[in-house]
Amino acid sequence: MPKAKTDNFESALTELEALVQHMESGELSLEDSLQAFEKGMQLSRDCQKALADAELKVQQLMDKDNAAPTQ
Repeated sequence: MPKAKTDNFESALTELEALVQHMESGELSLEDSLQAFEKGMQLSRDCQKALADAELKVQQLMDKDNAAPTQ
C-alpha cells in the first residue's frame, strides 16, 4: 500500500479518536455533537475503506504467490 494511503488512514484514525474523546467530554452543544458525529461517521467509513483495500491487496498478493510456478 502506498505511503500516502497509509498516512491518510493514520491521520483519519487519529482524527477520529480525538473526535470521540471530545464528544465523550460532554462539552459540545447538541448541534456541535451532531456535526462531530457526522464527521466521525465519514472518518469511520474512510478508515473501513482503507482497511478493506489493504485486505484486498494482501489477498491479491497471496493469490499471485500461490499461482506462481514453483521450480
